[in-house]
Amino acid sequence: MMQRAQTDMLGRSRQSGVGLIEVLIAVLVLSIGFLGIAALQARSLSMNNSSMARSMATIDSYSILDAMRADLTNAQSGTYNTATPLAANACPTTTDTLAHTQLTQWCNQLAAGLGASASTTGNINCTGTLGICTVTVTYDDSKSRSSAADTTTMQTVTTQAML
Repeated sequence: MMQRAQTDMLGRSRQSGVGLIEVLIAVLVLSIGFLGIAALQARSLSMNNSSMARSMATIDSYSILDAMRADLTNAQSGTYNTATPLAANACPTTTDTLAHTQLTQWCNQLAAGLGASASTTGNINCTGTLGICTVTVTYDDSKSRSSAADTTTMQTVTTQAML
């Protein structure tokens, strides 16, 4: 009888604190899960910003194409063509013709939507009498980098349309 009481006591002393260890492990696993969810949410917000920037670039491309359709003669003659890309931090201020006014407004629109920096540029090239135009918008999308090692931050949206 004495022997059995000692075994029970040893069994209980070995069991003390096991519940606490189980709770600590459960809290650790739960904490890692919450950290994963937080990282997923942060990445989701980053990709959402990148998607919005691509949408803005596309809208800006169609905006200048619509303006060019309103001034079809000048667009087909190449008046809207840009020899060098328009930089959003140095938009032209010439408004002597409808084409120059439209280009100035478009450049300011690029600056407002994608950032007024030298890396935000817009380029237009129309060829032929059919009015086939290529509008290229380039901008810095560094907010959506997946890691510090990812150096591809420049994004280009090219839209080709017939006027």
